[in-house]
Amino acid sequence: MHNVVTAILGGGQGTRLWPLTRHRAKPAVPVAGKFRLIDISISNSLHAGIDKIFVLTQFNSANLHRHIAQTYRFDVFNRGFVNILAAEQSLGNRDWYQGTADAVRQNLGRLTFSQPTEVLVLSGDQLYLLRLNELVATHRTREADLSIAVKPVARAEAPELGIMRLDANGRIVEFVEKPTRDEDLDRLTLDGHTIGTLGLEAEPGTLLASMGMYVFKTAVLKELLEGTGTHDFGREIIPAAIHNYRVVGFLYNGYWRDIGTIPAFHQANLELAEPDPPLDLYHGEYPIYTHPRFLPGVKIHHCEVIRSVLCDGSVLAGSSIRQSVIGIRSRVRSGSVIEESIVMGTGSDQYGDPAAGEVAFGIGRDCRIRRAIIDRGARIGDGTRLLNEAGVEEADGENYCIRGGIIVVPSKAVIAPGTVI
Repeated sequence: MHNVVTAILGGGQGTRLWPLTRHRAKPAVPVAGKFRLIDISISNSLHAGIDKIFVLTQFNSANLHRHIAQTYRFDVFNRGFVNILAAEQSLGNRDWYQGTADAVRQNLGRLTFSQPTEVLVLSGDQLYLLRLNELVATHRTREADLSIAVKPVARAEAPELGIMRLDANGRIVEFVEKPTRDEDLDRLTLDGHTIGTLGLEAEPGTLLASMGMYVFKTAVLKELLEGTGTHDFGREIIPAAIHNYRVVGFLYNGYWRDIGTIPAFHQANLELAEPDPPLDLYHGEYPIYTHPRFLPGVKIHHCEVIRSVLCDGSVLAGSSIRQSVIGIRSRVRSGSVIEESIVMGTGSDQYGDPAAGEVAFGIGRDCRIRRAIIDRGARIGDGTRLLNEAGVEEADGENYCIRGGIIVVPSKAVIAPGTVI
């Protein structure tokens, strides 16, 4: 794997995850209480023995740059690195990244400087554990020019993904990016015979979707990108490549989530609090690396905690936490009830001075919070009720918004005592 380079795409503006992306890039969004989304892809790459990693960023990237600089440091005896490649103007190019393929093209010289045999392209906003060394090894065994990690998905998910059709040998013969027409979906839907031929663990009626993970032969990647004006892998590069190159699918049946919307982000986090979560973050051989903070353990005073994840440095007093994720340095005060929610805590010192009449950092006394996301550094006043009892799907208010029925309190926002949402 020392001949492979990883390129992790930092994504666009992340508008569907707003306001979590208001002051940070999508890969910098906290996940599972103590990690960042970018930690998932970097950790998977490092576990595969691929330690030459570039992260391509553009929007709101300062927070992401700081996290990577503080987290991924290699000793002098290791040639590995995690380098930031921020969008920049040059004498030869005055444009920002126009898409996934354009981002890789603009950095092609840096990505291929060490003359790798393959370039592994990953997304920085997905949640999964996948042995990427097996993906690369299979790519080599099958003598592929391009390999794409694929998994079965339900028909309802297909319009948000790249959907493909494979022949009996696993070669991709058709690829449609985000299909919406019934005739396209019908043609790409798997039947029992195809499932058996491919040896899939899938149900008839599902479709094969791209996971946004690609392995390119370096020479092929250059041929596909150099001297072209294409912008996107899914819409342009892959549909054209399947006619002129050997493009194969790497079948995967494990856990994978595309964290693209507020409801998807909320659900993926709460799944981690299940007794038998679909993604096992407690696997001793595959830890997720992140910034070490050296925090004390969680302090709990007379609380009820049911099916929840509690992270370092938190203090919970006289409260009830049910099926929720409580992030680092959180504060939940007496009488408060939190259900099906994500409280991200804070990455720094507390905010707010109660002695001066300010709302203290964290969750105040006697609050009721259900199906909400409380971003880092937010302050929730005493007696607040964040319940969305009216079932509103979309709304924007002062210091909060509702997306897909989920209440989101942005980073460092202050909700006044007694507020009802």
